[in-house]
Amino acid sequence: MKLMKNIFLVLILAFGVNACKAQTPLSTKSKKASKAYDMAIQYMQTYQYDKAQAELDKAKKEDPNFIEAYMLNAELHLEQRQWEPAITQYKAAFAINPNFFPASYFDCANAEMKLGRYEDAKKDYQTFLDKKRSGTPQKYIDHAENGIASCEFAIKAMANPVPFKPVNMGNGVNSPDCEYFPNVTADDNTFLFTRNQQTKNEQGVVVRSQEDFFVSYRSEKGEWSTATNIGPPINTMGNEGAPSLSADGRYLYYAACEEVDGYGRGRQGFGSCDIFFTQKVNGQWTIPQNVGAPVNTSAWETQPSFSSDGRTLYYISNRRDGYGSSDIWMCVLDENGKWGKPVNLGEHINTPGKEEAVFIHPDNQTLYFASDGHIGMGGLDLYMCRRDSLGNWGKPVNLGYPINTYGEESGLIVNGKGNLAYFSSTREGSIGCDDIYMFEIPQSLAPVPVTYMKGKVYDKKTNKPLSASFELIDLSTGKTIISSISDPVTGEFLVCIPQNKNYALNASKNGYLFFSESFLMTASADPGKPYRMDVPLTPIAIGEPIVLKNVYFDTDKHDLKPESKAELDKLVAFLKANPTYKGEIGGHTDNVGDKKYNQGLSERRAKSVYDYLVKNGIEAARLTYKGYGDVKPIAPNDTPENRQLNRRTEFKITGM
Repeated sequence: MKLMKNIFLVLILAFGVNACKAQTPLSTKSKKASKAYDMAIQYMQTYQYDKAQAELDKAKKEDPNFIEAYMLNAELHLEQRQWEPAITQYKAAFAINPNFFPASYFDCANAEMKLGRYEDAKKDYQTFLDKKRSGTPQKYIDHAENGIASCEFAIKAMANPVPFKPVNMGNGVNSPDCEYFPNVTADDNTFLFTRNQQTKNEQGVVVRSQEDFFVSYRSEKGEWSTATNIGPPINTMGNEGAPSLSADGRYLYYAACEEVDGYGRGRQGFGSCDIFFTQKVNGQWTIPQNVGAPVNTSAWETQPSFSSDGRTLYYISNRRDGYGSSDIWMCVLDENGKWGKPVNLGEHINTPGKEEAVFIHPDNQTLYFASDGHIGMGGLDLYMCRRDSLGNWGKPVNLGYPINTYGEESGLIVNGKGNLAYFSSTREGSIGCDDIYMFEIPQSLAPVPVTYMKGKVYDKKTNKPLSASFELIDLSTGKTIISSISDPVTGEFLVCIPQNKNYALNASKNGYLFFSESFLMTASADPGKPYRMDVPLTPIAIGEPIVLKNVYFDTDKHDLKPESKAELDKLVAFLKANPTYKGEIGGHTDNVGDKKYNQGLSERRAKSVYDYLVKNGIEAARLTYKGYGDVKPIAPNDTPENRQLNRRTEFKITGM
């Protein structure tokens, strides 16, 4: 499933294998050289590269100035991705006749880019543009111009390197096999990745390759345990790849291409590769299911990244209507748990090239991905972009040198704290063919730090754990940033929370009054320690009140503040779901000030809530409102905090 690091030479051999053969007659007068040249072409067409090389050596020996033989020899090396000897052959041809076939400067520059020879590549791209012949396709001209821009970027980037000190994650995670596509939970304690286990014969040739998911856990000392195979029903006799683990570790999206998993269970596929889904229930993974349409199509879908909001899936697809060979798409779950229409992230992110390895950070506003279509160091580079408050993505930013090089970089993720990045690489000191490394990401490239909130939903009367729906709402915008369900067995939940924001937490379950709470997550909160909030749900009964903790008024006023809308909309939904229920809205104050004034203020505030509910479709006959002033405190009026508790709005069931 791993996207091969197939150094994709864009437009290589742009004008066809042995394009210079079009230059007839051949420049040589030697029949032996010409015959050897023709034989080399035949061998290349049948991929007999050693024999083709031998014939070209004969041709060049017979005629050292046989320029077509040097050109063809360069193309032979390019087909085998042998950049250095290809460049040598091109330079030899240019020395014989620099104007013989100008298109070759284009291919030579591409090869030089693959070795990071940016000054040489820039010069040869420019020569190609200067010498191009009439009728040269525009796409080659565009590529050359972008190549020059990339060379200029790379030269500047190498002169201004970003901090980068990668550290191998060690024997707990890495092995002599290949490891890639890392994932880590919000608490930084569970690490999931793909391992490609290879079986070789006595000659060292790989005869079998098996991709499975492995998991490692962090100890109290901060060390990663020896990774173990995650096992069935996820891992099969086929290949599994590109996993995306949810922030709480309970949901897993991944890609698979086999229609039958090897255990007798059919994987109904939509196309060449599809995205699958599984959920952990009571510590066990459920049998994976195809996510289905419209996420999956007859095209190729892979490399999912599941957002911390619990309802948005980013992924890679080569479906139609994209901008390049593969694009980043996103899909959102609707209120009924159905995937909506996929949306392309747009041409400012996607390019005519390929985008891959998308990762949405738990802050839900910073995106990392790999691309070979943006200006960069050459090949696949890593980029990031941020989403603004209106939901618009900004311009992608290259992560810079030496995070990016003239090689292929892909598959980067960043932990919830926003300080550590993980990626896969083959470099000196690696344990296997690919190892997973981590490094401190520069602040300018870091996402918004997030901490996480853990809690448990339970029955207030019996203390029994409950599976309930819950939402986390950004009070400044009124937008739901997280929507999920607590564990059906333990009632536990874990959600990521960007810092320095005011939040409302709402939880609901059939047969229970909904729960609401508000809190401020300050920037000083320790990202390594969870914010704890347990959620007691009260069974519905006449006379049971719930405090509407996220209904707000300005001091001494009764007009509802905009932040109240999210909470009151939940109350509207509750009443519409239970059309026989009747209720009272009660307003309460603390004991500061004139009692008569407090009584009137509390009633006006209760009336404001009443009016909102009626305006939004709740029959007036089902509702009453009343102001209680300070006569029903729920805490002593002896501290500012307690007086705050007494200044409240309640909803009480009065009939069913």
